[in-house]
Amino acid sequence: MLTRSVPAILVLALAMFGVAPYFIAQAPYESTMGLVQKIFYFHVPAAIMMFLATFVCGIASVAYLAKGRAHSDRLAEAAAELTVLFGIITLISGPLWARKAWGVWWQWDARLTSTLVLWLLFSAYLLLRRFGGPGTEKLSAGVALFGMANVPFIYWSVNVWRTMHPKTTVVPSLVPEMRFPFYWCMAAFLLLFLALIKTRVRLAEQQDSLDLLLAEAEG
Repeated sequence: MLTRSVPAILVLALAMFGVAPYFIAQAPYESTMGLVQKIFYFHVPAAIMMFLATFVCGIASVAYLAKGRAHSDRLAEAAAELTVLFGIITLISGPLWARKAWGVWWQWDARLTSTLVLWLLFSAYLLLRRFGGPGTEKLSAGVALFGMANVPFIYWSVNVWRTMHPKTTVVPSLVPEMRFPFYWCMAAFLLLFLALIKTRVRLAEQQDSLDLLLAEAEG
């Protein structure tokens, strides 16, 4: 049975996503990009959830390497899956925005390239967990740590190199009419993140229990 809080969290998240278009429509247009800038309200929260999932995976991997607890390993794997999921949303919504704002679908600048590398790293993590065989948990944890170390580079790259992306001061400088729908979408994505990771960890626990019962039955 799923954690009792998950259905309530999921319903609240879906309700917030349902209302979000109204708040986004009420927000003013950005002066240079116009209507297409409103992708920002989904693109940036998805990217932040990708980074959050990366840190959860990395920290859980450290805990697993230090203490060997199965729960930490389950949490790391669940977070890796969410890194890939929210990474897909980020990498699809970004080019949709870029095509209109910059005139190109993709630009090999520091932030875009490093974000793609992060997504590929965690895709490799999941492939390793799926096809690597017994004993790959620790190797996967090492991949997660490498991926987590990439996040600060992605974040600060726009301040260090000249890129197509604006600097990290964009969100703090939002006008109040833009700030409210942005934080509303952030809260909706965060609730979705919590519901998904709780569900995935619980499913992993049930799978491990089932595998143990099957092993005992065969033995």
